[in-house]
Amino acid sequence: MVLTEIDKKIIRILQEDFPLSPNPYQDLAKKLEIEETFLLKRIEFFIDDGIIRRFGAAVKHREIGYEANAMVVWQVEDTRTKEVGKIMAGFEEVSHCYERPTYPQWQYNLFTMVHGKSKEECEEIAKKIAHSVGVWDYRLLYSSQEFKKTSMRYFCE
Repeated sequence: MVLTEIDKKIIRILQEDFPLSPNPYQDLAKKLEIEETFLLKRIEFFIDDGIIRRFGAAVKHREIGYEANAMVVWQVEDTRTKEVGKIMAGFEEVSHCYERPTYPQWQYNLFTMVHGKSKEECEEIAKKIAHSVGVWDYRLLYSSQEFKKTSMRYFCE
């Protein structure tokens, strides 16, 4: 597929901070000097064609009061990882949930990232998750430093 110049402009603007307004797509269309309906149709096409796989937000947790961030690592039976992972991912306190391979010195295969206002809150979240899935072998690994969050950028000049 060949992308037009306006397609590239749309992709560029979608990589920027999303407008915090009641009509963000209208705002973007105005900035691009195109109709909002055209913008929405192109975005829908990009998604359907696999050019855009997802929209995501990068939240600066500490700036909104969540001082404690913990990667909770879980040892889950291989036959249960999909089932348990879906349940864990459904918790509103979980921002990331993914499976990783195990190693002789590291038996944890499911990882969840939780955010709380304190370490105690993160521990309570982990306990709540453990109760819901019946998995008791887990550890909390706390963030000590936050690094700049960046994503891939396409069609940049």
